[in-house]
This record gives sequence, C-alpha cells and structure tokens, in this order.
Amino acid sequence: MSGHSKWANIKHRKGRQDEARGKLFAKLAKAIEASARHGGGDPAMNPTLATAIAKAKAASMPNDNIDRAVKRGSGEGADAVDFTEVWYEGYGPGGVAVYIHALTDNRNRAGSDIRATMTRNNGNLGEPGSVGYLFDQKGFIIATGDEEAVILTALDAGAEDVREADGVFEVITRPSDMPIIEKALLAAGVTVDSADVTQLPSTTVPLERETAGKVLRLIDALEDLDDVQDVYANFDIPDEVMDALSE
Repeated sequence: MSGHSKWANIKHRKGRQDEARGKLFAKLAKAIEASARHGGGDPAMNPTLATAIAKAKAASMPNDNIDRAVKRGSGEGADAVDFTEVWYEGYGPGGVAVYIHALTDNRNRAGSDIRATMTRNNGNLGEPGSVGYLFDQKGFIIATGDEEAVILTALDAGAEDVREADGVFEVITRPSDMPIIEKALLAAGVTVDSADVTQLPSTTVPLERETAGKVLRLIDALEDLDDVQDVYANFDIPDEVMDALSE
C-alpha cells in the first residue's frame, strides 16, 4: 500500500482496537500462547513469541496477562488450549485481495464464520492459493524523525527499503531483521510508532470512496471474529478518501 494511506489505515484500525480492548487482549493472548506452544516460552530463543509479546505491551496489555499466556502456551497453565494456524483467502469489493490469518481451536467454526462474514459484506472466500501469492511476509516499521537519521540508520542496519510520505517513514525489512533494525532506530533517537511482521502486497488496487467504505467494513467485520488474528488486503485508499471515511 502507499505510504500515507497505509499509515492512515493503521491509525483507523488502532482506533477500533482501542474501543474493543477486551477482545484485542484476547487475540493478543492467543497469539502469545500459539507462539510459545510451537517455539518455546523463552522470547530470547523464540522471535515469534518476542514479537507477540512486544505487540501486547504496545497495546498496554498487563504483564500478568502476558505471563499467563506464555505459561499456557508452554504447557504450564491448566487451561492451555492448542490453537491451529489457518490462512483463508478471497476477494472483497472492487476485486481487492483479502488474506486472513486465523488462530483457532475449531477449524469448522472459523471457516464457517469467515465465509459467512465475507458473503454478508460483498466478498467471496476463495480456494487456498488464490491470493496468497500476492503477499510477501515482511517486517514493517512505521517511524518518524529526521529524514537522514531514519534512512541512513535503517539501511545501515539492513533494511530492504525505506519509503517516506509527509514525514512518516515506512521501513521494510526481512522478518528476522525487524527487531535489530527497530533497536538501531531507537538508539539513533528515531521515534518508532509501530513495528510488526506483516504481509505486504506486491500489487495494489486503488479505491474510490464508495468501494473503500465497503472494503473497510468487510475488514472491520472480519477482525471482529474471535478466531481472526489479522486481515491483510491489497487496496490503496487516497489520503482524502481515508480522511473522509474516518470522520
């Protein structure tokens, strides 16, 4: 997605997450549990767990909640649940590709809920492989600060690309390099607004206002599902359209 539109979308989603903090904490805990179960409970030895914990802390999730989730995932909690990672693929309004990451203890329920939500919101669930090839897993850092400091620090630390729009910088990295580059940026006095491993689209679909509203409603409805962790899509919404939709 284009730089500023991507940042506007992140702010849009963050606002919704703040309104539903209990549901957000449940999703974050699930991600921590799944990471700890499959990679061990030590974040120093499990980068996926370290990223999940960092996201939870960034959302102000209490440390006790984080610790309990790690213990459940590591098998120390009596209420531990084994979650399965599933990816769903399809198309939304305007031909936008939608790539859905779910963690669930019931694949039938997750698939049924996601299919129904797609259908109700002018989307269609596709076959495995129908849109996944359009996305690449990358580290994605949003930073603000002195242009030279951001660009030089990020590239020197191993970033693949740095994009700028209106003073906001997108730093693209290999997933494994993201924590290193984030630490280098912070040491250089750069403000890191967010850092996450995400799925970036190789191509984008520009949207006008009516279709953009439909796509955002679809994403909102999917993100409200308990089994859905993240929703990725390859739309590009102009700044003025995103601003109008956010009013």
